[in-house]
Amino acid sequence: MNFISFVSMRKYPIGIQDFRKIREDNFFYVDKTRLIHSLIESGSYYFLSRPRRFGKSLLLSTIKEIFSGSKELFKGLWIEDNRDWEKKHPVIHFKFSQIPYQQIGLEGAIHNELDNIASDFKISLTKENIKEKFTELIRKLAIDERVVILIDEYDKPIIDYLDDIPKAEENRSVFKGFYSVLKDADEYIRLLIVTGVSRFSKVSIFSDLNNLEDISISETMNDLTGITQVELETNFEQELKALAAKEGITEIETLDEVKRWYNGYSWGGINTLYNPFSLLSLMKQLRFDNFWFHTGTPTFLVKTLKKRGEFLFDDIRVSSNSLGNFDINNPVSAPLLFQTGLSHH
Repeated sequence: MNFISFVSMRKYPIGIQDFRKIREDNFFYVDKTRLIHSLIESGSYYFLSRPRRFGKSLLLSTIKEIFSGSKELFKGLWIEDNRDWEKKHPVIHFKFSQIPYQQIGLEGAIHNELDNIASDFKISLTKENIKEKFTELIRKLAIDERVVILIDEYDKPIIDYLDDIPKAEENRSVFKGFYSVLKDADEYIRLLIVTGVSRFSKVSIFSDLNNLEDISISETMNDLTGITQVELETNFEQELKALAAKEGITEIETLDEVKRWYNGYSWGGINTLYNPFSLLSLMKQLRFDNFWFHTGTPTFLVKTLKKRGEFLFDDIRVSSNSLGNFDINNPVSAPLLFQTGLSHH
């Protein structure tokens, strides 16, 4: 079997963010479970900022299955023999990119999602407002074991309305009440992980939770999402050979070219990463292209830069403090470039 036909038989999870689907349908998976295990055993409250299509949703989906005790999904992965699978925790998993806040409003969408999660666990909620209902859900689920709370793309209902500031402010206000529940729920929570593109100031999740550890630019967690050089060379050997044959260049030249196209990301400041969406698209199509830019570039960023007349971005340098707080009313371009993935180091 030649390299290209071998590659065509592999299934690449391009755009698939559900760990169960990836494993049950035999899609390719780069094993991140050793680092995930380190994350969930070394702390309890985390915030992770990464660009769109950089593996945040898959990370949380994987963690959900770990705490749900889904050992069968982890066959052959590092964590299979390194975890007590009898130890399970109820998981509250919010995916804000998938709830209909644009159609029915953020508060109504959260109400529905809380009810749906409660229904999945066969419990009923009686409280009327989302703050009390969220509290009720956490406490009822934590009767036997503390809960795991995973909040994916917490900032999307704000980012989607950066060109409509009153609506963005309204959604931020809803979030302030919703997230304030967490500061008084410590005794019920085993793990809380919040992901997003940006760290918005004046959202209570950051002001109220003093113990929320921001691992966005942690060197030890740099490789949590994205693909490292070692992972590229060990997981995609056949694809790289096929790509070299197709391009008519050596394998060393192929590695250099792949690195030049897709290896510009580093949140720890030392080791660089490949964009997983772009890399998987490359391996499937065996051609170089700006895959991520075509699908992952946030429109709000483009609008902001056009409005400000900013088009030159070489050698921009900002402090970590300025990256940490993003204000709706003053969307500074440098943090936006960094958080959306168009500025890498």
